[in-house]
Amino acid sequence: MSAILLNGGIIHYEVIGRGRPIIFIHGWVGSWRYWIPALQNSSMSFRSYAVDLWGFGDSARDMGNYNLDKQIELIDRFVLEMGIGRVALVGHGLGALISILFTARAPQIVDRVMAISCPMEFNAVSTRLRTGDPADLSDWLLAKSSTHDPAREDAMKSDSLAIVASFSNPDLMNITNRLFGGTTPTLLVYGQNDPAITVPTLDPLTMPEYTHSIVLEGSGHFPMLDDTARFNRLLTDWTSLETGESPRDLQLKEEWRRRVR
Repeated sequence: MSAILLNGGIIHYEVIGRGRPIIFIHGWVGSWRYWIPALQNSSMSFRSYAVDLWGFGDSARDMGNYNLDKQIELIDRFVLEMGIGRVALVGHGLGALISILFTARAPQIVDRVMAISCPMEFNAVSTRLRTGDPADLSDWLLAKSSTHDPAREDAMKSDSLAIVASFSNPDLMNITNRLFGGTTPTLLVYGQNDPAITVPTLDPLTMPEYTHSIVLEGSGHFPMLDDTARFNRLLTDWTSLETGESPRDLQLKEEWRRRVR
């Protein structure tokens, strides 16, 4: 277990591998732990970090740090404290929002973003998800399988107030302009059957050429757990793109062509 001290509180993280840095940021249910298969997959080529946000996993509980601005600041401080240079971000749900908002504020730091199950606006989030009950959310969104067990177990460590506080600024969650106004290559990934986040209908003709969206058939809110092998293939393809290369090049591969929206 590794940790750093930020604002007087412990922030837990794990890291494996060598190479260019990549940071995995969890969502509203679970912690760093459900990223283990993705961490192992990426660690062959990357220095792979996974961070517990304020109020989740083994990081400190502090109501003053639960809003979106403070969680974004956590990532900013983490990058500085760890001496990380230009970095790839992989965020899920809450972590996806944080990744996009952090990138909008510090585009010079972020090489690329994969945003999984990311709401494009406040109303794209199910009202049930906003209730913040970790037990209810884990039963709702996680399958009863060994693959999903790490997220289910660590969901019980979450402070429900941290979940609720992440929705306290609805305007900050309307990210379309921030997403399409930047130049950082960004891949949006959704599970076709996600009950918590409305999958947006995005027209490739109107999206910037460096932004791309893929919908994974048969997956729900946790594509990385619902179909780990397929998600890790996508992760490998995405990380293999050259710096500045559009994620739209992924659709040239048959594996993803049928899943492009």
